[in-house]
Amino acid sequence: KLYVYENIREDAYVLYGFFDKQEREVFLQLISISGIGGNTARMILSALNPIELYNAISNENTTLLKAVKGVGLKTAQRIIVELKDKIKLTEETWSAIGNGSATNVTIQEEAISALTMLGFAAAVSQKVVLAILKEDPEATVEKVIKLALKRL
Repeated sequence: KLYVYENIREDAYVLYGFFDKQEREVFLQLISISGIGGNTARMILSALNPIELYNAISNENTTLLKAVKGVGLKTAQRIIVELKDKIKLTEETWSAIGNGSATNVTIQEEAISALTMLGFAAAVSQKVVLAILKEDPEATVEKVIKLALKRL
């Protein structure tokens, strides 16, 4: 299956394709923000999956959002302000969005916190931790931190 968003303008018909409904819903939330169009929303979703984006918003991580091409500080702050209230996720939504669960998110947050206390940048730590949890969703916090230290 392919989920599509059709954007009809005077000068063009543009189709955006998505792997699942959740990705399309996140795209629709992003384009509802003033200053973010389809291409910027596409760039954000290309750089961050929905879970990473929701974590960045809930943790107010402007650095991770600014790492996306086309997103500056003001746009990152606007994304956080406008979507923070909209992302109240239930545990079912976490498991529906990806392989993650609420416990995986807790493990992720603890590992990132530990790595930042050791002096690593939060954005880099988050990328590494998410990659490790994608490879091994059942990993403990200790295992995630050990693997992350090897990769950093």
